[in-house]
Amino acid sequence: MKVYNTLTSRKEEFKPADAEEIKIYVCGPTVYNYFHIGNARPFVVFDTLRRYLEYRGNRVKFVQNFTDVDDKIIAKAREEGVSATQIGETYIKAYFEDAAALNIRKASAHPKVTENIDVIIDFIKTLEDKGYAYAVNGDVYFSTRKFEPYGKLSKQNVEDLEIGARVDADERKHDPLDFALWKKRKDDDEIAWDSPWGFGRPGWHIECSAMSKK
Repeated sequence: MKVYNTLTSRKEEFKPADAEEIKIYVCGPTVYNYFHIGNARPFVVFDTLRRYLEYRGNRVKFVQNFTDVDDKIIAKAREEGVSATQIGETYIKAYFEDAAALNIRKASAHPKVTENIDVIIDFIKTLEDKGYAYAVNGDVYFSTRKFEPYGKLSKQNVEDLEIGARVDADERKHDPLDFALWKKRKDDDEIAWDSPWGFGRPGWHIECSAMSKK
């Protein structure tokens, strides 16, 4: 069996790191609304891969997360006059209903960001201690240029990346390409957790890194 290796840009013989159990971590939905057909595509693709590996006789540990705290979730909660937790619970329930209608099986585990805040904080603290992250007034940013292989998977040179393509440039950052690992709470009613940098919540980029490692 051959799979495409994004790092080497070629198909390679599939050799699992653990012969006893194949481990797959898949990015799941950000639960602020119902998922659409574009979201459904990777859910179906990875469910198919999992089923095929099991058909071949492999034992598979299949993990798919729920991002249940995010700017869009907070905005939706304010719009509907409910808590961010309620929004997350509502659309996680809807996800399982719609996934079942597409014959997508449940994962071996469905970790939620809100249930792994301590793990994420420890992960960010480790990056900070190693010099790959820095704090600015309660926010923590990843220092892109400190990590030499950055852009390797996407085959993009850091110098060629377009500044502000995803988010607006922030003058507090050491470099415009740096991105948030921890976001300071903006308003008292915003969902937040205590951390070494004050009350806030994780940035979108760090969540799956921490949960997949766990």
